[in-house]
This record gives sequence, C-alpha cells and structure tokens, in this order.
Amino acid sequence: MIDPFKRLARKGLFLFNPETAHGMSIAALKSGLVPACQITPDPRLRQTVAGLAFDNPLGMAAGYDKNAEVPEALLKLGFGFTEIGTVTPKPQAGNPRPRIFRLVEDEAVINRLGFNNEGHDAAFERLSALTGGGMIGVNIGANKDSEDRIADYVAGIRRFYSVARYFTANISSPNTPGLRDLQARESLAALLSAVLAAREEMAQKSGRKIPVFLKIAPDLTEEGMDDIAAEVLSHALDGLIISNTTLSREGLKDQRQAQETGGLSGVPLFEKSTAVLARMRKRVGPGLPIIGVGGVSSAETALEKIRAGADLVQLYSCMVYEGPGLPGDIVRGLSKLLDREKAGSIRELRDSRLDYWAARKV
Repeated sequence: MIDPFKRLARKGLFLFNPETAHGMSIAALKSGLVPACQITPDPRLRQTVAGLAFDNPLGMAAGYDKNAEVPEALLKLGFGFTEIGTVTPKPQAGNPRPRIFRLVEDEAVINRLGFNNEGHDAAFERLSALTGGGMIGVNIGANKDSEDRIADYVAGIRRFYSVARYFTANISSPNTPGLRDLQARESLAALLSAVLAAREEMAQKSGRKIPVFLKIAPDLTEEGMDDIAAEVLSHALDGLIISNTTLSREGLKDQRQAQETGGLSGVPLFEKSTAVLARMRKRVGPGLPIIGVGGVSSAETALEKIRAGADLVQLYSCMVYEGPGLPGDIVRGLSKLLDREKAGSIRELRDSRLDYWAARKV
C-alpha cells in the first residue's frame, strides 16, 4: 500500500502531463533534490555477468535517461547499473505530442516517443565528463529516416566504445516504423555480424572488449523466438534483454487510454515479458546472460524474473507510480527474500521457476 507522502507526491506530479512530469523528474535529479539511497551492501546480491561485476542485480532500463543527463544520480537511488538512451546518430524530435499516456488504474504507461533524443554527440560529451566509474550501459538505435539502419548501430558502437560499460542494440521499439523487422532472421544475422565486427575492431584498438546485448520484443511468435535464439547462439553475442514494450492491450481496465497507439509497459507487461524470458532461456541454455525487464514493481517481482531465468533485472515504468524510493526498496527487499530462502547468493535462485514460466500461457 502506497504511503501518504508518496501518494501526495504522485498526486502532485500527476497534475502535469506525463512528458512534463518526466522532465521535472530529470531536473530534480540534476539539482540533487532527490536524496541518495542508503543501502548496506549485501555480498549475496553481487555477481559477475558478461564479465562485468554488478553490486546488485537491479538496473534502470533505457528510455528514462535518453540523453545521459543523470546516470550517476540514478545510481545513487540504489540501482546496481543504469542504461542511457536509446541514442541515435543524429538528433531527432520523435513523434508528435502527446505521446506518453498514464493508465493509472492499470499502473501502466503507453508511449509512442519514437527515439526522441539529442543524438550521439550530446550523449557522448556528457558521458565523457563523468568521473565516477559507475556501471552505465549505452542503448543504441537507428534514426527514423536512416538509409542504412545497420550502419547506425555500427556508428553507435564506434562512438561510445570509450565510455560504455556495455551496449544494448535496441531493435524492439514499436514506435519506429520497420524497426522490429530487424528481428527477422536474415536481417538479425546481418545486424549482429556488423555490430559484433565493429566491436571486435574497437576491442583490438582499445584492448578492452565491451559486452553487447540485444533487446527484443515480447510480441514474438514461437518461430520468431526460435530464429532469434539460433542467430544469437551462432554469433558471439554477450546477452539478451527481454523485453521491450508490448502492442497487446489484453486485460486493461482503462479502455479509453488503451486505444492509444504505442508500446505498453508497467504492471500489465509483467506476465507476458516473464513468460517470453523463460521461453528464451530454454532456447539459449543456461550460459547466456539475460536481463529481464517488464512490470518489475517490487522485490518479489524482481526475484520472480530471476527465478524465470534472468541474471539481472531492469525497471522504469513502475517508478512512475512508486517514486524514486522504489529501487532502494527493491534492493533491501531482495536481501530479506534471500534471508527467507536461506540462499547464499541471488544466483542460487535463478531458473528455480523456469519450467513454470516457460509453460505459462499469456
């Protein structure tokens, strides 16, 4: 149950349209008005994934800090890592406003932003100025009007190689026409070959190999999941992020807002995204890192993603409803759940409900 202070803060923010409220939250983080979260480090939450050491398994998903304005402020909220972007080579305005919609009864959000961002140069300049050495990933995408979308992803690898701790190739947004076509097997093979070749080229020059993840949609057929798994396993990809927003509107209470086009995120995405996560875990086997995203709103839902096959988890939309204290609450809650389970590490619980979620009909 939401506490009175949180309810009042949410009511105040909800007086503004969602995009204005988002800008206000960025400004608050920049100004230092949002207090840092005090968390006692728990060694049971630490793990190494894709060669990277994470203090805890909770991350901020891409989409919030599109232009790398507040990555270090986000880490101070309790996140073990954060992901900026999606960034495209050239700045672009995105789709016409309004383009973000709250479904309050459902604790969900629909957005059709369309990769609005200030472009590579602006984000690179901000990331280059950071000195904290935090776990910051860079989510790369393609411009809407690009004549060669694969070249845009390659450009992202090259531009951010000196400042990214990991990369995410985002081919799963529903708001850039044709982008999800890159999930088709032939297109995906070409994308992965080009992106990973660029990574190898940069690794040779720099002497450090930066992991590359692929972010996929939850709206995949079984055949589509088969194709993605086959291509992922045949390339030297470092992991998957499952999943982006959904086009489904099944089971929503707010039928008026549900008519808006765009991707749905938040609580209603939890079951669908978790089932797809488990099915992909079955396909790719136990070794490939997976980051689970979609509907994470509590320590319990974060742990359930891990039980379904995730190594790490991310959230974003549920913070719209729960506020900036959510990451700290989840990280502390995970420690309590490990106490309850008598688990020596979070890793011990991964896949413990894999079969249940893989069989779940959603």
